[in-house]
This record gives sequence, structure tokens and C-alpha cells, in this order.
Amino acid sequence: MSEYRFIKWFEELSKKDVPLVGGKGANLGELTNAGIPVPPGFCVTAEAYKYFVENVKVEDGRTLQEWIMDIISKTNVDDSKQLQENTAKIRQKIIELPMLPEIAEEIERAYKELSARFNKDAVYVAVRSSATAEDLPEASFAGQQETYLDVYGVEDVIDKVKKCWASLWTARATFYRAKQGFDHSKVYLSAVVQKMVNSEKSGVMFTANPVTNDRNEIMINASWGLGEAVVSGSVTPDEYIVEKGTWKIKEKFIAKKEVMVVRNPETGKGTVYVKVAEYLGPEWVEKQVLTDEQIVEVAKMGAKIEEHYGWPQDIEWAYDKDDGKLYIVQSRPITTLKEAKSEEKAEVTEEAEVILKGLGASPGIGAGRVVVIFDASEIDKVKEGDVLVTTMTNPDMVPAMKRASAIITDEGGRTSHAAIVSRELGIPAVVGTKVATKVLKTGDYVTVDGTRGVVYKGIVKSLVEKKEEEKAAGGQVVVAGAPLITATKVKVNVSMPEVAERAAATGADGVGLLRAEHMILSIGQHPVKFIKEGKEEELVEKLAEGIRTVAAAFYPRPVWYRTLDAPTNEFKEMPGGEDEPDERNPMLGWRGIRRSLDQPELLRAEFKAIKKVVEEGYDNIGVMLPLVGHPEQIRKAKEIARSVGLEPHKDVEWGIMIEVPAAALIIEDLIKEGLDFVSFGTNDLTQYTLAIDRDNDRIAYLYDEKHPAVLKLIKHVIKVAKKYGVETSICGQAGSDPKMARILVRLGIDSISANPDAVELIRKTVAQEEQKLILEAARKRLFEDEDELDF
Repeated sequence: MSEYRFIKWFEELSKKDVPLVGGKGANLGELTNAGIPVPPGFCVTAEAYKYFVENVKVEDGRTLQEWIMDIISKTNVDDSKQLQENTAKIRQKIIELPMLPEIAEEIERAYKELSARFNKDAVYVAVRSSATAEDLPEASFAGQQETYLDVYGVEDVIDKVKKCWASLWTARATFYRAKQGFDHSKVYLSAVVQKMVNSEKSGVMFTANPVTNDRNEIMINASWGLGEAVVSGSVTPDEYIVEKGTWKIKEKFIAKKEVMVVRNPETGKGTVYVKVAEYLGPEWVEKQVLTDEQIVEVAKMGAKIEEHYGWPQDIEWAYDKDDGKLYIVQSRPITTLKEAKSEEKAEVTEEAEVILKGLGASPGIGAGRVVVIFDASEIDKVKEGDVLVTTMTNPDMVPAMKRASAIITDEGGRTSHAAIVSRELGIPAVVGTKVATKVLKTGDYVTVDGTRGVVYKGIVKSLVEKKEEEKAAGGQVVVAGAPLITATKVKVNVSMPEVAERAAATGADGVGLLRAEHMILSIGQHPVKFIKEGKEEELVEKLAEGIRTVAAAFYPRPVWYRTLDAPTNEFKEMPGGEDEPDERNPMLGWRGIRRSLDQPELLRAEFKAIKKVVEEGYDNIGVMLPLVGHPEQIRKAKEIARSVGLEPHKDVEWGIMIEVPAAALIIEDLIKEGLDFVSFGTNDLTQYTLAIDRDNDRIAYLYDEKHPAVLKLIKHVIKVAKKYGVETSICGQAGSDPKMARILVRLGIDSISANPDAVELIRKTVAQEEQKLILEAARKRLFEDEDELDF
């Protein structure tokens, strides 16, 4: 191997060389020297990038590095438009400046040496970015720089190396470094040049289950062609779960693989997406990608790599169609894995002794150590896997709720904060027990059945095992079928941006309710005080970030954002909330559009955030005003929106919640003020119509969204809305009730928004009811015409 200044071959590298060739390059060297089947290659070192930017001159005589740092010093990374424009200038400059001859010569020599190993003048290679801070457990940059596949020829390789260097300055990577505290002037980039695997099948593997954190399981994703389709999320891959040691295949999910990535057949360079049915044949779409023998081979290779590193790995693998062999093209530590929680003190029992009963608010089984808290200041006591027990949850407790294996409250019903958030997070919950905080003590172990509303003493072995069996599905093969198509759209409710991906994965037709409360209250201070202290832009960015996350996850499906509707008791608990009024019943008080018009600075901030996201190209957002009872409220809200440059009906769809009987009774007047849609908030509509506090467990049995009076109001609104071509929807808890869904379909509602865990059930219910209506109509026509039939 010849001497090089800017090139290092994989055989010369180890995991200690991250500063020189980045995490990706160092890992490939480490794997090569550990005897793992890695396609050969070399790295254009970070020293080469450093030498390039410090020696190439721009028009004014400055070095490229000086020019870049000057632009970055003048860039506000929180100004997305400015960040996009400035980083684009940097990337363009790197690409257009010629490669220094001393670097180009070494790349050419190394590429020819690599090609000669295969007795060829040139070979196909992958050129991958490898940032010098990338793939470290404490700061993963994965996916922030570029990868180029099926690169061919010296000029193409040099061009792609420069493009990899340029990708160090994408807006996303620059923003990430700034927020993580990395010094831009000291982050360099290496380019990995690696023999291309002509993949017949490929994918990723996690040597610890990233969903359950089970380190005894290996999860493998597989699809046809190059792995780019799996990594980018363009295809739903097969998924296999393998038990370490026994190598038993515990579970298989055979997906419908509609597309694949292959070498561009026209140019012979780069990659293109093709349809599997056309490229391989229709039978390959639902065909199992890996044979059982290959599944075990891939799993064993993953275990070997994990053993070498001593930590669970995220691995990219491929089978070469030319030689049929398995190759490893990348490995990095799993950065999101949580430490397994010890349950040595847990009382495991065969007895199912009931110690508490309440309302089953979020289905499933959860078990763990009890932690009782009474205030949000105590949330740090709740560790991963604990059972959170409290009087009633509030938005400040959400971080602890996310860590909990189950939630139990003294108060609240199925529409309470604890119930709604638990369902969205997929965490079992029992609410309204009255005495949970008195009966349970921190350190106790319990099993929570969120379906039946029961809490058992100790860790009930049979229930926990049943949960695990249901999760594993007995290793059965499940083939993903075509989704049900319904005329009535089935949407989903979202309380927190963090659950957007999970909610989008339900296949919902959009978001019928995106709540603002969690995003606003999570700033940790009263929002009006926040604005008065000159931090409005910070609040706007926080809101924009949350709205953008949901809009992106569902794009182009619609997302209806409901402006703030937090009652005074939730604001009062926040720092700066001491001036909040004392209200006997906050649910009937200063909330929704009433508060927003009295404190227009807060509504203005919400509209600014929406405008910011709309300007980024997200045209799928709608604005929904809560607790509207008068046309004047719609008119004033539109004026505030226009004052920040957000035009109702043009930039965003405009709608209101139907939550108070007054809104239902004067719906025609409200529509004439200009509405694109209305959505029933049945939680409030029911309590206001029936004069029942929905969170009062003493009278919970009287609370009924299907009460004739409530249904009469809903029917009237739908009828008038249809007359004016206004879309109707429902986003209250009733939208997750199959019985209510059947009624709404018959009333002619346009869409139903359910909780994430209920979307599939509601879609099936809607489909059945629609088919029943069609059948009934057909039978009616048949009977009307029976005299004309000739049997």
C-alpha cells in the first residue's frame, strides 16, 4: 500500500481514529480488523477537508474557512429562512471551487488501487459522509450528511467527495451543532469510499430491541434492493424479531414492499426508485425477503459485532446478488437505548389480588414500582418503568408520564388529562380510584389493567406474561393488508408533538385536533409573562417547532390546530401564574376564545407560529377556535390573524369547535361569518348541555354523549353545515366510541377524529356502517320496485 497524506485504508483504522475519519470510517476500520465481512475501501480523511478549506481562496483573497466562519458568525440559527439561505451559499461555494491537485491525485491513486483488487479499471463505490463527531453515543449526527451510491469513475468520486464536504453545512446539521454546543470551526468531515454491494436484499438490524429495550432480542428490517429505501423510510420493510442465544425467530411481519432502490439502468450511475411489482414481479411485493436461515445468519453476525464493541449496535447489512454473501456496510452504537430497570425487589405472584378499582382510561397491562407524587415539582422521582400515582395529572407532569409503565389517579374520568395523554402515549391508565394516593405507597409493586380499570397487588405473573405473549404474537407471520377506504374520514387526536409519528402510523386521514396546551404550558412559565419579558420569539419558535413536527409527520394530510384552551387552574400552577383569577368552576370560566381575545398577545404569538410553518411550505394546517359562542369572536380572531400576515381561508383553513349549546343553536350565523369547517367537542358539549361536571366521579354515570339532547344539537349543526358546504367533524372523546361513530355516520358527518389507540377500531366501525347504509338503500329500492320484477 503506497504512502498517502490524505487517504487511510480501512485496514489502517480502528475505533480510536474518529478524529481522523469520523465515526463511520473508524467503525468500518474496526470491523474490518475484527474479521467482519466489510466491503473494502478507504477514507478521504478529515485532514483533507481541513487542508482544503484552509488553503483554497475565495474571490476576496480570504481562505474558504475564514469566509465560512464569517457567514456563520452572522447567522441566527433560529431564523430558519436566514439559516437556509446562508448554509446554501456555503454548500454551493464548496462544490464550485476546484479540488486541490494534491488531494485529487491521492483520491485517484487510491480509487485505482481499490479497483485493481477486483481486476478492473473502475468499480462502483458508495461515497459516504463521516463527520468527526458523528456516531458517538453522546452526540449522534446520523443521517445529517450525505451518502452517494453507485458512484463510478475518478471524476465522479472526486465530485461526490466535495458534495459530502458541502453536506457538513446543511441547515439541519448546522442547527444541530449550534444547539448541541459544537464549535463549527472544529468539526470536520471525512468521506468514506467503499466498494458498492450490488444488493439483492438489504436493511438494518438493531442488536437490542429499540421498541421494548429488550437486549435479548435482535430486530431486523429487510427489503429488496439497496438499503437506501429502508433507511430513508420510503418502504415499509419486513420485520423479524430473533431471540439471542437460542436464535429462535419469535416474530415475523411480512410487509407490502411497493418500491425498491436499484442502480440507475439508464446512466449506470446513481440510484433510482422502481416499483417492485414491475422490476421483480407482483409476487415479490408480499414475499418474505430473508429466508429463515438468512434471518439467523444476519442475527448471529449482529451479535458478534455487539460482542466486539460491548454495546448494542445499529447495523446496516446487505446480501450481494453477485456472490450471494452477507456484507456489513455500517455499524454504530444505539444512542436511544434505555437502561434495563431492575425489578429484584418486585413481588412476583400468581395471585391476582385486587387492591383498587377505578375507570379503565387507557387499555393495556403495566407493572412496576409505585411512585406517589402530589406536585409537578416531584416528577424527577419517577424513573423509567415506574407506576405513577397521583391525585390528578396536569401538563407539567407529562415528562414523568412518558417514563411511566402505568398511571393511576385519585380523580378524573375518561376525558381527563391523565386519560387523554395516557391513550396518546400508549400507557395503561386507571383513573378516578378516589383513594390511590392513600392506599398505595412509594416502593409498592403493582400490576395495572388499564382496560378493566383494576389495580392488582404485586407483579401478577400471568397478566405480565399474557402481555408479553400478545406483544410477541406467538411468532406468527402477519401480512400487511390494504387499508380500509371509507367515505367518512377517520382522523386522530394529538396532544403532544412527540407522539406525531406514532399517530401518523395509524394511517389516520389527518389530525382532527392538535391541542396547543402542552406546547404552550411546557415552556415552564406563564406564557403571557413570558411574552412581557420579551421572549415572544422564543414562544413562537417553540410553538412552530411543535406544529411543524405534526404537520410534517402527516403531510399532506390536514392538521387542525386548536388555539389555546387551558382553564385558569392549569395556568395558576405555573411560575408567573399568581395573578390568575380564582374560579369556582374553571371549566365554565375564562378559557378558550374568551381568554384569547382578552389576551390577544398570546393568540398573536400562536398565529405567528402558524404563519412561520405555513411559509415553510406546510399548506395542510387549519386553525380551530375553541369555545366560540358568538360571530363577533370569529371576526376578532380573524383580525388578529391578519395583523400578523396570516390570511384565513387562503393560508389556512378556518374553523371552530362546537362545544357550547349556543354555538349549535346559532350555527347558521357563525357559518356566515366565514368557516371552512366545524368540529364537535363532545366532552364540553355534553357537560354544558346536561349540566354535568365531566370530571366529577360522583355523577359520572349521568354523563352520556349519546343523550337525545346532545344528538339533536349535533344533527342540527350537520344539517346546516351541509347546506353551506362546511365540513363537519368530531374530536371529543365520543369520537373513539364505536356506538357513537355509527350514529355519526348515519347523521352524515364528514370526519371522525379518534384517539390513536382507537383509530383502527373506528375505521372498521365506519366501514361497516357505510356498507350497511348502502345495503339498506339498495334493499329499499328493491322493495319499492318489487311489483316490476319478473321472478
